[in-house]
Amino acid sequence: MTLTEKIFTLAAQLKTATLPVHVCPLLLGFFWVAALSSAAQVPARLPSLDEYRKQALTHEGDVARGAQLFADEQKLACAKCHSVDGRASKAGPDLFAVGDKFGRRDLVDAVLMPSATISPGYGTMVVKTKTGVEYQGVLKQVTDASMQLMGADGKLVVIPAADIQEQRGSTVSLMPEGLQAGLSLQEFTDLVEFLTTLRQPESTLVSNHGMPDLIPQLAQPVAVRPFFSQDLKLPRSRVQTGLTAFHQVPGWSNVFLVLHQKGMIWRMEKTALGEEKNVFSDLTGEVFSERGPNGLLDLAFHPKFRENRKYYLKYQVFEQGKVATLIVEKQFAANFKDDSGQPPRRVLKIVSVAEDHSGGCLRFGPDGFLYIVMGDTGPHNDPNGHAQNLQLLLGKLLRIDVDRTEGDLAYAIPADNPFRGRTDARPEIWAYGFRNPWRFSFDPVTGDLWLADVGQDRVEEVDIVHRGENYGWNVFEGFEPFSNQYRKEGRIFTPPVFAYKRKYGISVTGGLVYRGDKQSSFYGVYLFGDYGSKRIFGLTQENGTLTTVHQIGSLPQGLVSFGTDEAGHIYAVGYEGMVYQLDLTHARFDEIKTD
Repeated sequence: MTLTEKIFTLAAQLKTATLPVHVCPLLLGFFWVAALSSAAQVPARLPSLDEYRKQALTHEGDVARGAQLFADEQKLACAKCHSVDGRASKAGPDLFAVGDKFGRRDLVDAVLMPSATISPGYGTMVVKTKTGVEYQGVLKQVTDASMQLMGADGKLVVIPAADIQEQRGSTVSLMPEGLQAGLSLQEFTDLVEFLTTLRQPESTLVSNHGMPDLIPQLAQPVAVRPFFSQDLKLPRSRVQTGLTAFHQVPGWSNVFLVLHQKGMIWRMEKTALGEEKNVFSDLTGEVFSERGPNGLLDLAFHPKFRENRKYYLKYQVFEQGKVATLIVEKQFAANFKDDSGQPPRRVLKIVSVAEDHSGGCLRFGPDGFLYIVMGDTGPHNDPNGHAQNLQLLLGKLLRIDVDRTEGDLAYAIPADNPFRGRTDARPEIWAYGFRNPWRFSFDPVTGDLWLADVGQDRVEEVDIVHRGENYGWNVFEGFEPFSNQYRKEGRIFTPPVFAYKRKYGISVTGGLVYRGDKQSSFYGVYLFGDYGSKRIFGLTQENGTLTTVHQIGSLPQGLVSFGTDEAGHIYAVGYEGMVYQLDLTHARFDEIKTD
């Protein structure tokens, strides 16, 4: 056996190795490069990443040859880690509709740099046992008794909880770097061509009025303009983070707080001379934002803020080896320009099962109570049924009274909460059956509570939430049945107002009902968007049923949040560092593009 053959054999063994593994996934990429460099039939110099990228972006590939490469266990073995049927049954992300989710350039970069952007829920978990054995893989299940990891070989390993000494997440993808080194430039292009064809067939989803096949565009899109002259991103680090929220300080029409995922809060003041940027609060030493959609996520001002100067934050911390979501109460300084510097009061702590799906919002309702959303916290598919379990706060919309305490709680339970007094449910729950709610808001005129819930495999959904109702996850995803595992006799499921398929986006961002100019055609329209596609949508409804939905524009950056001010203007937050104002003046919601 030649050196090249030995290296290829070893590489193949590593790719199909059963956990535990004691080598970094990067090592696998090294073996492929070494094998190719030593082979007589290929040039000594391998193409650079830029050459692979340029070839795939400027040339067409052969779909059939790409499909063969995807399944070829000697060259790539992609099918060992990735399913393409929507079941998400393997270690890597399901690629059922990856051609709808991502553009060609994104697909190219995902193959060339797999650790640059890891899909939520598919980060590598490293577990060390008390006997010194180390396992790594994607978390598939965790209970009080054990943890299940799936490796690149698709095999599950069950590790008893009593045997675990340490567990930690990794920023290195289970998918190894350097896989393109086993391909020619044309073969790499063929693989990318195949991936672009993996799209969601229209027939895979139940036809429903609330999920139209076509979402028309406005004849004149809404204008989007930078609101600040500067971006607010932090210096680049090994972990990608960005902006998360934007809020006007009540009582000051020209003063705003902008939140960064890593724990920084900026105070931005618009003046006649320009704008002033100052650090309002720096929580980077406390906030956990190393992996997944964790970090400083949102802020809410107390209804009597001008009197008590209180505000509330939602963010993640890493304590006792686990990620937990905190709701804390803090206070402005007497000058209303800085944080008081006083220690925060912990109102609520919710421990995550995995490191994802913590939800992303808190708001005070018209009733003066604080509403908080929590996602199911993973893993994918919600295998433990968190969202349907009324004894947990996971996958729920919560409602608490922060002005009083009750028993050993740092808050009180409002008297009319729907599950108060029941022994089989947590009294904080207002509604349930959510996967990863990302922004909710109250219509200031009707009081309707609009919530956007990020889907798993096929759709994103928008709900109007009512007291005590069940919004379906994981029995339903959008309008479509998902699983009967946690379906219970007698439970009624409330369908969304609207759901959209992967061709329109991959991660819904909840927004606001526009109540600015009463003469505007957008008055009363719910405005929201999608983080991945950057599209901005508008919809209307009647009695919970969709009446109209249009694409009204797009954002230059990943759309992570919306905001408003006392005048009713609408703002959109770009994850990469910019805040934009939506100009509705020259667009009309009732005029649709016809060509």
